[in-house]
Amino acid sequence: MTPPLVLEGTAVVSAAQVKALQASGVPIIDARVASEYETEHIAKALSVPYAEKSAKSANFNHLQDRFDTSKLPTDKSAGIVFYCNAGACWKGYKAAAVAVKAGYKKVYWFRGGIPEWREKEYPAESSFPSTGKQ
Repeated sequence: MTPPLVLEGTAVVSAAQVKALQASGVPIIDARVASEYETEHIAKALSVPYAEKSAKSANFNHLQDRFDTSKLPTDKSAGIVFYCNAGACWKGYKAAAVAVKAGYKKVYWFRGGIPEWREKEYPAESSFPSTGKQ
């Protein structure tokens, strides 16, 4: 099951919009697990993993999950973007939904996530040292 196409309280954004938001200083939050983030993430994105135990459903119970909102920016009126792997990945959706519940006012959900970012050939980073191999 894939996440819905919209998420109330958020704006669904494209890779081009995320790139523009990031250029204007809006933080990008990678909600995937640490190993996924370390392998590849949007350049300068922050890792704030969403640990899900709840159902993959729009009516999920966030109290069953773990998400450290204290790692999010303190200014709840400033913009913030959430993403994961797209497709069947619910972490970005759930993180954005929890941010809205926590009082964030300008929440952006990058539904296309890493696959759309990669498709556009936008800058990505890895936490692993370069081996020089192609």
